[in-house]
Amino acid sequence: MEYLDILHKYWGYDDFRGIQREVIESIGSGRDTLALMPTGGGKSITFQVPALAMDGVCIVFTPLISLMKDQVEALRRHGIKAAYINSHMERELVLTILENCIFGAYKFLYIAPERLASRVFQEKLRRIKVSFIAVDEAHCICQWGYDFRPSYLNISEIRDYFPKCPVLALTATATPAVRRDIQRELRFREENVLKMSFERKNLAYIVRREDNIMDGIIHALDAIPGSCIIYTRSRRKCYELAEQLTELGHTATYYHAGLPGMKKSENQERWRLGEKRIMVATNAFGMGIDKPGVRLVLHADIPDSVEAYFQEAGRAGRDGKRAYAILLTDGSERQRMSRRVAQQFPSLEYVQDVYELLGCFLGIAVGDGMLVTREFNIDKFCKTYGYFPTTLVGALDLLDKAGYIYYRDEDDASSRLLIKVSRNELFRALDPDGERLMLSVLRHYGGLFVEYVYIDEDILSRDTRLSLDNIYQIFLRLSMLHLISFIPRKHLPHVTFLQRRIDKEDVCLPPRIYEERKEHYVQRAGAMLQYAEEDSSSCRSRQLLHYFGEEAEGDCGICDVCTRRKPQQQPKDAYEALRQHILCQLQKGPCNSYDLNLAGFDPNLVEEVIDRMRLADEISFDGPLLIAKSS
Repeated sequence: MEYLDILHKYWGYDDFRGIQREVIESIGSGRDTLALMPTGGGKSITFQVPALAMDGVCIVFTPLISLMKDQVEALRRHGIKAAYINSHMERELVLTILENCIFGAYKFLYIAPERLASRVFQEKLRRIKVSFIAVDEAHCICQWGYDFRPSYLNISEIRDYFPKCPVLALTATATPAVRRDIQRELRFREENVLKMSFERKNLAYIVRREDNIMDGIIHALDAIPGSCIIYTRSRRKCYELAEQLTELGHTATYYHAGLPGMKKSENQERWRLGEKRIMVATNAFGMGIDKPGVRLVLHADIPDSVEAYFQEAGRAGRDGKRAYAILLTDGSERQRMSRRVAQQFPSLEYVQDVYELLGCFLGIAVGDGMLVTREFNIDKFCKTYGYFPTTLVGALDLLDKAGYIYYRDEDDASSRLLIKVSRNELFRALDPDGERLMLSVLRHYGGLFVEYVYIDEDILSRDTRLSLDNIYQIFLRLSMLHLISFIPRKHLPHVTFLQRRIDKEDVCLPPRIYEERKEHYVQRAGAMLQYAEEDSSSCRSRQLLHYFGEEAEGDCGICDVCTRRKPQQQPKDAYEALRQHILCQLQKGPCNSYDLNLAGFDPNLVEEVIDRMRLADEISFDGPLLIAKSS
């Protein structure tokens, strides 16, 4: 079947977008390929379509378990056989999935890179007939990159098992140096980079200095209608800001990595469906979120890097319509960034102390602990030993990257279910909701009558239209009746000791893990601070493109820097200058008052001129904020 036929059959699209066809044809011809595609560029299509046209299983490495689950679920909805193996599945289930792959039961196998540390896993994997290897978020392989994950370094080893299989590496954010690093680490046979332009012509990048960040948030929300994401660095601030906005009459919810899985899904779905206009979130939110109509992405805190900012800002305006990415600053960014450096890279002595106390806290003696996994209550640890959470996480991250432990603060453990009675006995005890739920369970999962099977409540909720809380209560009731055995998923982080516990004095941090990464972190932070300067004279879009090695053909014309230049070309009389500016803008189509404020006009003058023009029947409102010419 031709690539375009596959695209139309499974996804209903009539043609490819951007460089999708080029990437598909490149990997289909057997060439190692690095594809650079901005957020919303349709990366998944570039490996899903060619995999369906080829024999064998496509192995997909991805770092986020929640994203892994979502993509497998989406493939199954299209009638495509897919499975995933994450880092916390039990051995028996993993081996069953691998055996099924060996016998050709799946076209896609999504894998958490951490699994490659197991030799047993590798031996099973090498028996699978593989079409090609896809590496999502490939920048994670760069040891000095902004999101380095040590487990990604193991991916290149399996190339020895499949020497003829090409590799497709995918990322939305990579500087020229990171691109070279990705190709070297993945052992590309020849350099081959396919790149979409990072330019977003519909997205207005804005930096605004505000003495009070909350005032800036309210001003932007009032001026720009539509769905919004507000990014902040603090979990507590997520909740507090969402509460404040709700009290002010906005519909807001929140999201961070520490929320229970059911709460995450519920909040995300309410925002996706439009029940809540505003999502206040940490950087844990957004990966794999495909909502095209986001009109505004606000950053209430400055991100650590241009890469992170660009990826988060890029979640606005995926539908191609005008959208805004606004970074709010208050002048204290450099001081806060210095604190972050100290938190991300605490001293070796601090890291050694954390390592020792971690072993004590988890009950692992010196000389023991090889591949032992324990739940880790970070709040209890901090209260017990008097640690500040942010710096503690920095130390855990360094221990992770140095190979001493594996630490993830992600809700990634799935629930398990075993049916303890016959089908007839079970269904005799069910009410209508319970029957609908168990029919869905049996449709999606096999082997439930003989062993525990991992289930995904999010899939069941979408299939049955029952809330996650209803599903939990039904499973709980059936467990109390001894009809099923239900083990809910856990929400605490996990720590795995990757080697036997050693004395703290023997813990060391190699230069590539500490000094080199710290140096690159400071460089990336400096680039972000430079971008955030409000008095910049260079177009924001041009600055971002230059950072990623792309030269813009011209200024964007819509960022705060570009719009500040426009009033200088207007008549001297402020009222007439603004009136002419409004009429000029309306010739291009509807606009809103926020566009006018950005152009450098005083907000009070904007309000006065709009009122006068309405009375003179020169303009009218189409909706609460959009200005349109009167007919």
